[in-house]
Amino acid sequence: MKMKCLLVDDEPPALDVLRKYIEVTPSLEVMGICYHGMDAFEFIQQNKVDLIFLDIQMPKLLGTDLIRALPNAPKIIFTTAHREYAADGFDLNAIDYLLKPYSLDRFLKAIHKAQLGEHKPTELKTESLRLESEPFLYFRADRKMVKVMVNDIQYIESLKDYVKIITRAETIITKQTITAIEEMLPADHFIRVHRSFIVALGKINSYSSQTLFIQKNEIPVGPLYRNETLKRLAGKV
Repeated sequence: MKMKCLLVDDEPPALDVLRKYIEVTPSLEVMGICYHGMDAFEFIQQNKVDLIFLDIQMPKLLGTDLIRALPNAPKIIFTTAHREYAADGFDLNAIDYLLKPYSLDRFLKAIHKAQLGEHKPTELKTESLRLESEPFLYFRADRKMVKVMVNDIQYIESLKDYVKIITRAETIITKQTITAIEEMLPADHFIRVHRSFIVALGKINSYSSQTLFIQKNEIPVGPLYRNETLKRLAGKV
């Protein structure tokens, strides 16, 4: 029997990633999607839900507060970009805590725990810290899911409905929007410098007010992104 899932997140790109992962997981079924905690509270009162994928930092009602408000909460997998909430998540007896961006492989591990009904907070905290040090993502390319280490990404270029992901060893082309990719990447290591480019801050060799240089590649800095980019590069934000 499929697990009936509710997806709760105020960021559409994050929901898109979840939906894609669930589509390739036969044991899961999406029952509903909510964009904030109050809607989720109402949905759970009226529908049977086995598993909630729940963001924490949301308008109107935090994900952790939603769980505290439910008398009989379903199984919970937190999905958030804020690692500082990990302790609260495990205190609420969550099945797992997925730190964005998370890979398909990491997602499937969380599902396995949910299906087994495991609740091992100490082990999960240790695993989370280990995974944070070597994050990776999966992208569909050439009819397969390709694993990309986040630390290997040099920059990303938009090609309309596709993006090029340039790493130290290869270039991967996947059908995705650059905005969705931007949401998946850690904001403290990557920056959008142009409507068509995201770069890894640590891979920039030199720069001017209009151009960034990563090895032999020249990346344009768009007028709308220039001030923020220069501030970040100067260490002012």
